[in-house]
Amino acid sequence: MEKIISKVKKEIEPNLKIMKKIDLFAEKINKTIKNLNIKAECIKGGSIAKKTFLKDDHDIDLFVRFDSVEYKDKKLSDILENIIEKAKIKAVRVHGSRDYFQYQDNKLFYEIVPVLKVNDYKKALNVTDMSPLHVEWVNKNLNKKLRDEIRVTKQFCKSTGVYGAESYINGFSGHMVDILIVYYGSFVKLLKNSLKWKAKVIIDIEKHLKNPLKELNEAKLQSPMVIVDPVQPDRNAASALSMEKFDLFKEKARQFLEKPSEDFFKIKKIDRDYIINIFRETKKSMPAKNIKLIALKIIPLEGKRDVVGSKILKVFDYINMNMDKNDFDVIKSGWDTNSFQWIYFITEDKELSEYVIIKGPPVNEKEHCENFRKTHSSEEIFIKDNRMFLKTKRKYMNPEELIENLINTPYFKNKIKKTEFILNDKI
Repeated sequence: MEKIISKVKKEIEPNLKIMKKIDLFAEKINKTIKNLNIKAECIKGGSIAKKTFLKDDHDIDLFVRFDSVEYKDKKLSDILENIIEKAKIKAVRVHGSRDYFQYQDNKLFYEIVPVLKVNDYKKALNVTDMSPLHVEWVNKNLNKKLRDEIRVTKQFCKSTGVYGAESYINGFSGHMVDILIVYYGSFVKLLKNSLKWKAKVIIDIEKHLKNPLKELNEAKLQSPMVIVDPVQPDRNAASALSMEKFDLFKEKARQFLEKPSEDFFKIKKIDRDYIINIFRETKKSMPAKNIKLIALKIIPLEGKRDVVGSKILKVFDYINMNMDKNDFDVIKSGWDTNSFQWIYFITEDKELSEYVIIKGPPVNEKEHCENFRKTHSSEEIFIKDNRMFLKTKRKYMNPEELIENLINTPYFKNKIKKTEFILNDKI
């Protein structure tokens, strides 16, 4: 196990030379701020500032911290937009709780975020105002060893599909991983302790609260973990975590500890080849069953990543729900949460009956029975065990027909820009 982890640590260690280019970019913004006589400063944030980013991970957070006295009531996004324009940076404004800016420079992808400079969470006007304080706390508690542990934990979480606090993932945020590693001391200790987790897990590393379950707002206690934020004790740093991702992390931790392998750190890119391999592996594991693959090559709508991802998730769930509703057994399904280009379903290829029986209301509910008869006046209704039933012709005899119909509904078209329908024999 130790050899595998040591090898992975070396493979994902970033080249810190990239910091020089980032520093020059931040300095360009700071020079413009100074020329405009604005009381603000551009600083590095996120994993770049903590030096916990992964190799080839070039998403960079920059925070422009405005003086809290002078700019408390000002429109920070508008002021930052002017700074960016004067610095001749062609950035795109993105709408959010406070608008921020995105800029692509070859492989480097910057997000430039306006914040107020605060030292007390009670003075923060926006959740992003606290981000630089999160960085400060982490850096005070990290050394080179712990930075390596954080990186290997991130890689594990990304590979197993539990990384990201976005609403379409509901997994472990980077901030959450930082706190867990500082708390437990290493990746392996985190995995071993996770096997003991039972909802609700409570972690208060700075011992801010006597009873987090009583002192925190109920809305912040819906997740299976309660991690009291070290610099913002009224916040649960794990509030985005779903039970699904909580259980998946524990299961993958158990599997790795029982049988360590580098495969647990290899991030799977969901593309045409990946889907074909999943299909072939499924066929091998189920030789007695006929199965089919339905893949959708999609072009997502443009917009904020979290919003776009949430729309695709809704479409994915919508199809799964209708597959179940129409008696099609989905063996495996998934979608590309990285580049948002693929959705796939592996289903059992079986012959269904031409007719289905739909349960109606009990015969003593006269009004409901009358409505049921009116709605299905041209179809066969019968009574059994004091309840009405309907025998009706099945609408869809195969899953591809159902999905082809679903992708043409307004619900689907409002969430996906374009869809190419691909069957298993043509993928």
